Amino acid sequence: MGGSVGATGKCRLDMDQLVFYFEARVADIQQTLRFCRLFHGVQGAAFERLTQMAEAKWFKAGTTIFRQGDTAAGVFIVASGMVRVFKLNPNGKEHVLHMVGRGGTFAEVAAMGNFACPAFAEAIEDAEVLLLPAEEFRKALATDHQLCLGLVQGMAMWVRHMVGIVEDVTLRDAAGRVARYLLEAPTSADGSIELPTLKRHLASHLNLTSETFSRTLRRLDEDGLIASTDGTLRVLDREGLQMLAEGL
Repeated sequence: MGGSVGATGKCRLDMDQLVFYFEARVADIQQTLRFCRLFHGVQGAAFERLTQMAEAKWFKAGTTIFRQGDTAAGVFIVASGMVRVFKLNPNGKEHVLHMVGRGGTFAEVAAMGNFACPAFAEAIEDAEVLLLPAEEFRKALATDHQLCLGLVQGMAMWVRHMVGIVEDVTLRDAAGRVARYLLEAPTSADGSIELPTLKRHLASHLNLTSETFSRTLRRLDEDGLIASTDGTLRVLDREGLQMLAEGL
């Protein structure tokens, strides 16, 4: 009798722990979705639908998430860590298209358009990623007007961001590109910006050599615009960076 009660008590404790864990995971998923630029305009029932749809995935640093030509598994949202999206030219040289940190998305267009992934994606740090499965996501878009409207707002912000990247490569010098990246990079709770461990990936994304990127960071540090220590940056003068980004 006593053993039976003990087993029941343990069962209840395990169930309480499971419920607590589940609620904590839901809260984590919601926090990541709220931080995501693409879904910034999604609210209410549509937001809850995304929360229920999301699947958490973990990738060790160096893991290939998908390859160019693969079927798009869905929309990926980075919860923590860093992912690079890149293409290879015929000679095998890499060019980084996106450096995706917390709240960033990738494979979104392929998932919505139901076509193959146009590039490679690799975790360059241990990363937790949310996946909105492609078929389920497309079904939601077909039936949920509120979700579509919110997504259109998010896509407008995304397109604006992509236009800025094109402007970086064609119109801005090295200092302007780095300044704009730092202004838009996600920050931690203390306001710091953590750079990828391998800075060459970020340099490639900005269409710079590793040497030019490092030299530009040193210049910004010496000019008092940023403070740099052990791969972590803190913006000291946003107005000054903004002027650099605008070519002033």
